[in-house]
Amino acid sequence: MAGVTWVYDFSEGSKDQKDLLGGKGANLAEMTNLGLPVPPGFTITTDACRHYLEHGGTPPELGDQVSEHLTALEKAMGKTLGDPADPLLVSVRSGAAASMPGMMETVLNVGLNDDSVQGLAGQSGSERFAWDSYRRLIQMFGKTVQGIDGELFDDALDAVKEEQGTESDLDLDADHLRDVVDRFRAIVREHTGRDFPQDPREQMDLAINAVFDSWNSERAILYRRRERIPGDAGTAVNVVAMVFGNLGMDSGTGVAFTRDPGSGEQGVYGDYLQNAQGEDVVAGIRNTVPLPDLESIDKGAYDELMGIMSRLESHYRDLCDIEFTVERNKLWMLQTRVGKRTAGAAFRIATQLVDEGLIDMDEAVRRVTGDQLAQLMFPRFVSGGDAQQLTQGMNASPGAAVGKAVFSSEEAVRWADRGEKVVLVRRETNPDDLSGMIAAEGVLTSRGGKTSHAAVVARGMGKTCVCGAEELQVDTKAKRFTAPDGTVVEEGDVVSIDGSTGKVWLGEVPVEPSSVVRYFEGELDPESGDADDLVRSVHRILTHADQVRRLDVRTNADTPADSARARRFGARGIGLCRTEHMFLGDRRQLVEKLILADGDDERQAALDALEPLQKQDFLEIFEAMDGLPVTVRLLDPPLHEFLPDLTELSVRVAVAEERGEPDEGNLRLLAAVRGMHESNPMLGLRGVRLGLVVPGLFAMQVRAIAEAACERKRAGGDPRPEIMIPLVGAVQELEAIREEAERVLAEVCEECGIDVRPLIGTMIEVPRAALTAGEIAEHAEFFSFGTNDLTQMTWGFSRDDVEAAFFHQYLDKGIFGISPFESLDRDGVGRLVRIGAESGRAARPDLKLGVCGEHGGDPDSVHFFHEVGLDYVSCSPFRVPVARLEAGRAALGAERAGS
Repeated sequence: MAGVTWVYDFSEGSKDQKDLLGGKGANLAEMTNLGLPVPPGFTITTDACRHYLEHGGTPPELGDQVSEHLTALEKAMGKTLGDPADPLLVSVRSGAAASMPGMMETVLNVGLNDDSVQGLAGQSGSERFAWDSYRRLIQMFGKTVQGIDGELFDDALDAVKEEQGTESDLDLDADHLRDVVDRFRAIVREHTGRDFPQDPREQMDLAINAVFDSWNSERAILYRRRERIPGDAGTAVNVVAMVFGNLGMDSGTGVAFTRDPGSGEQGVYGDYLQNAQGEDVVAGIRNTVPLPDLESIDKGAYDELMGIMSRLESHYRDLCDIEFTVERNKLWMLQTRVGKRTAGAAFRIATQLVDEGLIDMDEAVRRVTGDQLAQLMFPRFVSGGDAQQLTQGMNASPGAAVGKAVFSSEEAVRWADRGEKVVLVRRETNPDDLSGMIAAEGVLTSRGGKTSHAAVVARGMGKTCVCGAEELQVDTKAKRFTAPDGTVVEEGDVVSIDGSTGKVWLGEVPVEPSSVVRYFEGELDPESGDADDLVRSVHRILTHADQVRRLDVRTNADTPADSARARRFGARGIGLCRTEHMFLGDRRQLVEKLILADGDDERQAALDALEPLQKQDFLEIFEAMDGLPVTVRLLDPPLHEFLPDLTELSVRVAVAEERGEPDEGNLRLLAAVRGMHESNPMLGLRGVRLGLVVPGLFAMQVRAIAEAACERKRAGGDPRPEIMIPLVGAVQELEAIREEAERVLAEVCEECGIDVRPLIGTMIEVPRAALTAGEIAEHAEFFSFGTNDLTQMTWGFSRDDVEAAFFHQYLDKGIFGISPFESLDRDGVGRLVRIGAESGRAARPDLKLGVCGEHGGDPDSVHFFHEVGLDYVSCSPFRVPVARLEAGRAALGAERAGS
């Protein structure tokens, strides 16, 4: 690795190098090159992190390269790291390519020790500032680098504040803070067996290594898994000259957004905290003032900040999230990035930027995601109903969350694992709360603003969040909070939180459909005055996605109501109509008669009774989907699923015999159930096998389809049925059923005097079918990949049996990044789909290809289906708009969800 550059000065990089310099480093370099006021510093690359993780140590040349850049930094600042008379202090910050909020807290004031703290006091003219900076270093270093429980430091600081009769650390003077430092040093000694490191370079090197180590911390792995960030990407490290926001009331720190990340509205948004360092804002430990207040506090810094914000937004052509510090009235830029935003803000901002001429509609489609659109389709609160409003905090991340109050992340995970819906209640969250935030329906905090950890992470995850509800007294140890009217909410009590208004209720609040769903249902005209700007933005973006996408989108629907709804949601046909759902309810008895039939006559009588019912079902579905294709899957599940449970029936028969009242019907039924019982029904008598061994079954269904199509055509309709034969593994199976189907179709067309010739194809859900797709395609006019079953058979497990049994362990161990039933396993199942598609098209160039597993509605999977050249995806009605959007994004080359 000789000659490798492991360290870059800020002046040497750009925003396009985030894979090498991390998002933070790349953007610091970009701002430096734009001539903005950025403190000097350097970035250690993600390559160095990968080397460290792979070899268990830093690259041999890294120390010298860091020394070289540190010397340049010292020259630029006119100070030396840790100089007892006038120390240079630096911050050490992590910065991966993808934003990972709070994965490793920053270490500020590196370079302070027992000697240089005196020099800092002399140079700053403030002993209080110097000792406050030193206590912060020991606290951050102890927790982040040395792995000491952060609450030990919090408790020690609280104890000193309590002794002085105050709740604010601003009321502590230099002597009090010197006392805090002594207590902190004692904590370090007790828990590490050594004194706090006094060598400034040792502090910096240990902090750098801690950033690398944090890449594989439990919460970092959890976050990456959820966000599908590659585990081998690594993080960069940024070493930056310190600027101080805690030098007095003419100093401060803040976070700003160029637009509201909650709603997308244009304006001045953010938080500012006087006499504070950066982590104080994000941690939410003191409540901030709104950013516009900075104008009256320091107009010069405010005006400069406004100009920089406008410049950055135009440069990045997007909402920017900015961290800044004011040091004695001088503005310094510490970070910028394209800001995380709520789903609603994403759609609004994308169309605003189009109207401002910064991006085009293609880019607007790339800027939003199917996951964000799905969030906009969730219900919202109607009103308080019978619930009692407790308070109102900040509307940090929109949505309607109802659940039982829990007061720790561990409890949130535990309760959610047993099926409970929970709301995580904390004073403020920190990175250790990530697992609880994922498990909860929503997050409620009593501290922090819209840029606190809780708010930023919740927005990124699409979780409902209300923060800064100051009137709530949260007691996490007693597992309760007290509202301003004295109402006490204990753990397990149901609360409702509205992330759009910030309101908090005791009890369950009723919900109503979102405006976006009302738009899809046709109840809201996007051009009318009733439609809000969110509906108009969704309409514009989806309309454009429909214009550019190549993939068609169908739905999985078995009833006229579902078919009609899917059509309203934009479905261009039905990709899977499951006929087994038509055999439930009262019709189950007819299936029982079919199974118990003694001879051809009884079996035919049962089929004759079922046929008109099936015909009516198809007739109504063809009417709902008039003019669009409807793919009907012939009966797929094993027949025993239509029979009573074996154990239950055995007990019923035994009880009747014990009473001396044997029931002949139940005895025959029990014999049939025993005869058909299968240890693993997924691999048994089902699909095409049923059609081959139960005479007349598939013929009855084909006749019902054909007769319904003829009747619909006679009524002036335009039915377009397609017949799908399930579970084919050998071309001979398909040939036999196809021959029977064509004979029945010809008979019906002759009887009705109407020509209806449905396409006949098959469902590719057995690995052998994918591997022999070339042969099968010679007898099939279309393939539909049944990726649910294909996943089960490729992996060798039944979804129903294994998801609860061991999937959580597979996710914890990193064997799965995400469930293969949720998002397509590209390397295994995806390879079979690719083989099947390529082999099928080679044998029959006009072969129509689709997918009807629920993967058809998964944003990441849709990109894969676009790549392999399928013609359409099919998914549940509710996911149709999501698939439409992602098909457009795939056509425009947008990043897929999991990239």
